[in-house]
Amino acid sequence: MRCHMAAARALAVLSVLLTVVVACGADRPRPSSLLIATGQHGGVYLDYGTGLAKAVSSALPGIRPQVLTTGASVDNLRMITARRADVAFALADSAALAVRGAPPFDRPQPVRALARLYDNYVHLVVRADSGITSLAGLRGKVIAGGAAGSGTEVIAERLLRVADLDPDRDLTVRSMDLEASAEALRAGTIDAFFFSGGLPTKTISELAARRIIRLVDLRSYAGPMRRRHGEFYSERTIPASTYGLPESGTIGIPDYLIVREDMDDTLAYALTELLFTHREALEQAHPEARRLNVRAALSTDPVILHPGAVRYYRGTRS
Repeated sequence: MRCHMAAARALAVLSVLLTVVVACGADRPRPSSLLIATGQHGGVYLDYGTGLAKAVSSALPGIRPQVLTTGASVDNLRMITARRADVAFALADSAALAVRGAPPFDRPQPVRALARLYDNYVHLVVRADSGITSLAGLRGKVIAGGAAGSGTEVIAERLLRVADLDPDRDLTVRSMDLEASAEALRAGTIDAFFFSGGLPTKTISELAARRIIRLVDLRSYAGPMRRRHGEFYSERTIPASTYGLPESGTIGIPDYLIVREDMDDTLAYALTELLFTHREALEQAHPEARRLNVRAALSTDPVILHPGAVRYYRGTRS
């Protein structure tokens, strides 16, 4: 009931914006290309973005989508505002920093959301024979804290500080993308790595299949993360069936599909619509696409929905 009321309030407020803005951009021609900023090899963003590109090719003739591999959330938000990407995947906590103009951003960024897609799950991956059973066990260790410019990097630093670990003094934190992290863990040059991704994350599935890893339970940190950094963080469970590992508690963070505030309204509408009309094809790209639903999709606080997206959601209620 609370989610339904919040969604209704969001639509009521944003419908006012829609009537003002939609006339300003509706007649602009659609672009001939669409740059989609995704994430790293082995992660969900890249698979989902590849599926989105195929859907655009099918549903929006004349637009040539191009999938960009990136560091992920923070990089993607910067690319959107620099006009080096048109659509991007981003974690809610990273997007909140962009909206506020908080570090690593130097000013509020002109971004809008098309939808809340699904929740990312924080993975803290260690070797199966490791003695690390909590964040406190990372003291004195060498870890990978995510790729530079990733949402994982933001979350990992916050988690370490919540656990009273100083990333600059109490352990060694290296910037590594997902594939490099996995290889370093296999080689024994790091003791653990963080990754925030949907379920399943391909590279972690490959490690699990070799029986060389386990996941550290993080559920007890969800409350402190919420109190210190906001309501983005919630307790989640990674089922045993996901990776063939014991069930593990963790933290979930919503994922948003982000565009610039000045994107053409008809294009924003069309992109939002195809998320739903081509959901079966998107699910084939990655199963996380099945989690998309209209009621949750419009809950993108604190990122304002683009007026084109608002028009689509209003239409689903008529």
